[in-house]
Amino acid sequence: MNPEDLTHVLGEEPFTINGLLFQYYTRLGLTDEQFLILLHIRRFHQEGHDFPTPEDIESRMTSTKEACTKQLQELSAKRFIEIIDLAASDGKMNERVSIQPLYEKLAMLYFEQSAKQEEKQQKEREGELYKRFEEEFGRPLSPMEMEMISMWLDDDQHDPVLIEAALREAVVSSRMNFRYIDRILFDWKKNGVKTVEQAKIHGEKVRGYKEKQPKKTNASEKTDEQKPAYPGYNWLEGGD
Repeated sequence: MNPEDLTHVLGEEPFTINGLLFQYYTRLGLTDEQFLILLHIRRFHQEGHDFPTPEDIESRMTSTKEACTKQLQELSAKRFIEIIDLAASDGKMNERVSIQPLYEKLAMLYFEQSAKQEEKQQKEREGELYKRFEEEFGRPLSPMEMEMISMWLDDDQHDPVLIEAALREAVVSSRMNFRYIDRILFDWKKNGVKTVEQAKIHGEKVRGYKEKQPKKTNASEKTDEQKPAYPGYNWLEGGD
């Protein structure tokens, strides 16, 4: 094999490690040297060497054997690595330096970070929701109105996007009051509406039912046959 061919092989030879580990290893409390040792252990595993010794790792680093030993001990104490037993094909038990605990810590950290990010985004959406209400009402919200929005979010678990959709319904219907918006949300929740698309379909269904109903000239003339079959409060017809 000539140098050109070898260069090509070296460039194509794979070494796989999860990208999240590069992103989060310092947050896990790993030093650069410890991270590099873990990469070497991973590489030894790919080569079929399950139990690399400090001497093995030293041969691929500028660190001394004593330094590698110390780092391996610290990695073990912090449970980034562990020694496990593996059954060989001949029935004998072999030892392996496992880095599975590292991935377990990485997974926990990732989900924690994701949860924090989701919480941050949720608070931002809620802040935008309060702002949108003030824009539509053309004034600052009263403490009672802010408490009602908070109840929709925390107690009723309505998505901010759905609450904003209910606000739009109130704007279109020229019913700009919180009682009407609350009735819209109550109707949606009762009918299992959880997305804006579902709300649109439900609204079309209610409007279609309304258009099919016979017109009444006098409320006192309403018979049992004329009473709406649509269950619950019809927020499209509701008053203040």
